[in-house]
Amino acid sequence: MNKNQLPKKKPLNKFIRLTGVGLQMGITIYVAAYFGKKIDAHYQFEKRYFTFLFIIIGFVGSLVSLLVQLKKINEEDS
Repeated sequence: MNKNQLPKKKPLNKFIRLTGVGLQMGITIYVAAYFGKKIDAHYQFEKRYFTFLFIIIGFVGSLVSLLVQLKKINEEDS
């Protein structure tokens, strides 16, 4: 090996890279629900409109993040 060449790092296993996805999704949805609940309490809504809306937004955002990560892993394998 030449001095100018760095050794190639072995890419992490797909499973290891995606182990935190569940935790990431859970935290994202929890934080969204928390802020939705705070907004509903601030405006004194009887029904939890913002809580529901923020949970849906958090869920969709989590799915988009998951799909981006999967696409990146798939492109690296090709």
